[in-house]
Amino acid sequence: MAAIDLNADLGESYGIWRLGDDEAMLRVVTSANVACGFHAGDPSTLRSVCTAAVDRGVRIGAQVSYPDLAGFGRRRLDMAPDELRDVVLYQLGALDAFAQVAGAEVAYVKPHGALYHAVVDDDLLAVAVVAAAREYDPALAVLGPAGSALLRAAEAAGLEWVVEAFADRAYLADGRLLPRSEPGSVIVDPEEVAVRAVRLAVEGVVTAVDGTEVRVRARSICIHGDTVGAVELARATRDALEREGVVVTPFT
Repeated sequence: MAAIDLNADLGESYGIWRLGDDEAMLRVVTSANVACGFHAGDPSTLRSVCTAAVDRGVRIGAQVSYPDLAGFGRRRLDMAPDELRDVVLYQLGALDAFAQVAGAEVAYVKPHGALYHAVVDDDLLAVAVVAAAREYDPALAVLGPAGSALLRAAEAAGLEWVVEAFADRAYLADGRLLPRSEPGSVIVDPEEVAVRAVRLAVEGVVTAVDGTEVRVRARSICIHGDTVGAVELARATRDALEREGVVVTPFT
């Protein structure tokens, strides 16, 4: 029987600026990638998301990023590996404080935005992210893209490494995501997203923009919380997975 985790990026509101519907998403997903304040998320938002996640049995992950609040973490910054390590460690401590108060703890780490893409190929940055996670808690899992420097670094450091795939993002033939600057990079049709999620969970395959069948053996599928209609996408995805007999459960 196939099993898959369903994760979403949450906690990305800031002050009076609201992004997404965290409460609704937490009723659907099994893992929450919670912003840590450097690309989004103020302290009260982090507290409320952690509290709601614990109430619903949703695992809490730290969605760490470059310190780029104005750019929503989607701009790559020129940072030395040691500096990046400390930036990641800082974010882990901040989020884990609210997770602990809520009665849980941060269970895994996932880079966000430009940092996520940077650690696909950059070994030094990947090692820096993993070093921060290992220093903070060697029991942390690392969530990231298949075949990435990030997951290789996690394996080398003895941390649990977890492959994720995206049901709501278009893929290139090499297994990378189509850049957000390109038309069609974000998929917003609930039926299409659900079908893609089922194929990923059952067959380990996603169709790239050129028709290539890309193999992705994922343990977790992401639905972006900031996508228009994200709640509908997540519900359609979970319903479709369960109809096909896929167990939707946390990977941790």
